[in-house]
Amino acid sequence: MRALIVGCGYVGLPLGAELVRQGCTVFGLRRHPGATAEMQAAGIRPLCADITRPETLADLPRDFDWVVNCTASGGGGAAEYRQIYCEGNRNLIAWLAPSPPQKYVYTSSTSVYGQNDGSVVTEQSPAAPDAETAQVLVATEQLVLAAARQGFPAVILRVAGIYGPARGHWFKAFLRGEARLEGAGTRHLNMIHRDDLIGVIIAALRGAPAGEIYNAADHAPVTQLEFFQWLAAALNLPLPPPIPADIEVWRRRGVTDKRVSNAKLLAELKYQFRHPDFRAGYAAEIARLQAAGELHPSQAD
Repeated sequence: MRALIVGCGYVGLPLGAELVRQGCTVFGLRRHPGATAEMQAAGIRPLCADITRPETLADLPRDFDWVVNCTASGGGGAAEYRQIYCEGNRNLIAWLAPSPPQKYVYTSSTSVYGQNDGSVVTEQSPAAPDAETAQVLVATEQLVLAAARQGFPAVILRVAGIYGPARGHWFKAFLRGEARLEGAGTRHLNMIHRDDLIGVIIAALRGAPAGEIYNAADHAPVTQLEFFQWLAAALNLPLPPPIPADIEVWRRRGVTDKRVSNAKLLAELKYQFRHPDFRAGYAAEIARLQAAGELHPSQAD
């Protein structure tokens, strides 16, 4: 199989390396050539182009069996999101259309769900977020699904908060002593370990029907309070101090409170999670940091 990974970063690079281990010929596309050596070391063949500039794609090979678009915006506002996600996917699909792959997987986000009542959301739940950036992601999904209805073999993964080695917003803030408990800490967090996201992407490449959407999240949404309580016990540290819950600020930032269900993913793709909840995933990360001597002594008891 010939695979193209668009966005060889935190997820794309180890995804490409895993596909190489599974016998695929893997190409990795990045906007800048800075990670060429890293890709080559993983057995990935580097390509350089900017998906927001379709002319840079013109001379690249495009006879791929599998394509994964896991580009990330790196922050920014709605305009940057529109360029990277909407226009990027539009340009990739147009470029690939004359010789379409067997499967095209686009990694979207669970931020497309704007629910704020702690309810369980499935792929059938309304995707009507308040945040403008999340609205761009909804528009991007609509573009990709429209292509699928025209025969392009696209699948969408709505990815929860990614954590793993050197990644995890709340965990890193907790270790720095900068985490704060928002109100009573009842807002839910939805997560997936990077290794499981890689496994889910490969499962989607191998078995997901075109035009489908899957929530890529682990088995156990957790309240912020429960998350910090577990970390505090695991690391022998105090709970973060509370701050008042500011609902209006949360609304402007697009902060939500929902529990993302992965039931469809489990039922249809049969993926077996290595880290079924944050406890399993962060226990492994804490063990890794301890072995590397990267935890303060009071955090390693």
